[in-house]
Amino acid sequence: MKSLNQYIYPKTLKRNEHGNLELGGCDLVQLAKRHSTPLYVIDEKTIRGVLQEYKSAFSNYKNTRLLYASKACLNMGIAKIVSDEGFGFDTVSGGEIYTVYKAGCDMSKVLFNGNNKSPEEIELALNLGVGRISVDNFHELDLLNKIAQKPVDILLRITPGIECHTHDYIKTGQLESKFGFDMEQIDTAINLILNKYKNLNLKGLHAHIGSQIFEIKVFEDELYILLNEIERIKTKFNIELTEINMGGGIGVKYTEQDEPVSIFDVAQKVISKLKDKNLTLYLEPGRSIISTAGVTLYEIGSSKTVEFNAHKYISIDGGMADNPRPSLYGAKYLAEIANKTENRTVEDVTISGKFCESGDILIEKISLPSPQAGDILCVFNTGAYNYSMASNYNRMKKPEMVLVNNSQSDIIVKRETYDDLISLDVIPKRMDK
Repeated sequence: MKSLNQYIYPKTLKRNEHGNLELGGCDLVQLAKRHSTPLYVIDEKTIRGVLQEYKSAFSNYKNTRLLYASKACLNMGIAKIVSDEGFGFDTVSGGEIYTVYKAGCDMSKVLFNGNNKSPEEIELALNLGVGRISVDNFHELDLLNKIAQKPVDILLRITPGIECHTHDYIKTGQLESKFGFDMEQIDTAINLILNKYKNLNLKGLHAHIGSQIFEIKVFEDELYILLNEIERIKTKFNIELTEINMGGGIGVKYTEQDEPVSIFDVAQKVISKLKDKNLTLYLEPGRSIISTAGVTLYEIGSSKTVEFNAHKYISIDGGMADNPRPSLYGAKYLAEIANKTENRTVEDVTISGKFCESGDILIEKISLPSPQAGDILCVFNTGAYNYSMASNYNRMKKPEMVLVNNSQSDIIVKRETYDDLISLDVIPKRMDK
């Protein structure tokens, strides 16, 4: 069965009678005029559709706990949707934990993950009652045990040594990784938990092998390693671990060349290996939930044609500060002009951002119908790692985010103002003359 993560466009996208792109029943050109650009737009039906697909895909394994990987995109509006659909949260910072808490979500369904948790973050997680802490290293074992006033349920994050075909920056499960205990360190960690760290209650193992993964076999390999390790630990230490966290990583379709696997196909393989086990399965999808639901709108401004090769650059009013992924690791996107139909004469152009970096290129080459100043460019599949990685580079204001559904649009993140930009700046009094 095909999943929503295997489509480039959001579920409700269409051209309306005015020839404009429409999402969630809202005219994107009108949204751009009303809210200004750059503008993040999230289609609620697409998010809820993917969340429901995950629940359906894993419904045959009743001991499944689904956690949304908050780092992909988190604000209180997104958290409320995710929580309403019955998901918990995989968090990696105090800020993510606090956002989920303020959104009124069930903190017992929250897991705190990360390779260098601060004492302040650990105290916050414990005080707010997060359900699990995934411990990443020996330093954290000792720190958590000292801070905890009573036994806290933990998972051990391990590095299973699995290579997956994705960008080096988003691999996490290979042997050379900053994350998790190496396989030969697991026994030492368990000995410390059993004999020294009395405030730590080990429930299971956690692994995450990377992101934007297009292969089912690597998930099977990961599960095989985790199951074998649980059996080995049972034999050696006479303890029964009852939880297994496979992380996330299922890819999405950014371009026509991408061929992500179906959520349903992954579920079938995983469940077939667990059907005779008495284990609670945790999963942490992020990108595959939110990416396709999001688009970003820009207004086209200046253009430049390089004379010697007739290469044309089209500049937009955003770029690497609101979407750093192309500059960071060569991410590719598709786009359309929201106010122009496809049957017009097209030309090949490069979409460049407005930031003072030669590498601020959003899309290297794309065919668009006669792009001109004032047109609204709609870039697809920007729900994941755009807003969450946005910056104020060049002292730019971060964009607004709106949620669309049933012809209604609601602001879920306000646009920053210039006063917001300087709100934390301080001029030392000694300079005040």
